[in-house]
Amino acid sequence: MIFDAHLHVIDPRFPLVPNHGWLPAPFDVPEYMSHATDLGITGGAVVSGSFQAFDQSYLEHALARLGPTYVGVTQLPADVADAEVLRLNDRGVRAVRFNLRRGGSVDLADLEPLARRVYDLAGWHVELYVDSADLPGLAARLCALPRVSIDHLGLSAAGLPTLLALVERGVRVKATGFGRVDFDVADVLRQIAAVDPGALMFGTDLPSTRAPRPFTRADLDLLRETLGPELARRALWDNPIAWYRPASL
Repeated sequence: MIFDAHLHVIDPRFPLVPNHGWLPAPFDVPEYMSHATDLGITGGAVVSGSFQAFDQSYLEHALARLGPTYVGVTQLPADVADAEVLRLNDRGVRAVRFNLRRGGSVDLADLEPLARRVYDLAGWHVELYVDSADLPGLAARLCALPRVSIDHLGLSAAGLPTLLALVERGVRVKATGFGRVDFDVADVLRQIAAVDPGALMFGTDLPSTRAPRPFTRADLDLLRETLGPELARRALWDNPIAWYRPASL
């Protein structure tokens, strides 16, 4: 069984914001589900992209259509009301995202207060889309937060030592975006799993917006072959289920 810890839904019926002049092609729920069914995916996390800014309408619509085995990862303004966080939690949202690489989310200055507030209110974690080369300057701040995950294996080899040190402190890492990174994926998967077998969470990253190489089934095969049956099962199912807490699964 597979829980897809990182996917995007792009529905032009809802607000989209150009990111540096760029907008993605549509990728709606039925199109995603055609891939998910073929891959054996039974749940997942819909992640808000830079081009969706603080819109919640697309996410609520997508989660309603996908059902209770799916959760949401949203972007929120720093002054979001407590009641809105709780309302979104009831709709299946489980995390707030800081997009340090592309923008579209709140400023890094708001990281600590917003992260602590959503955790205290609803048990949410924070997700960072960040190049690991920037992690040395952020590590102390991230270690002080209650729950943190990092997208796309950290993207670059430059910050891998810091990423591994954060994993040792409880930070989770998404095994996603293999076509975005500048290192040997199998080697980094092994290193992260060796530090903490509970850290890795697989995701398709569909539809792989702006990725130099989009997701393919071979990425899933690579993870399974690299980690072996037990660790692969944890990355594909046990770890993300425990982290995201979907309403049903």
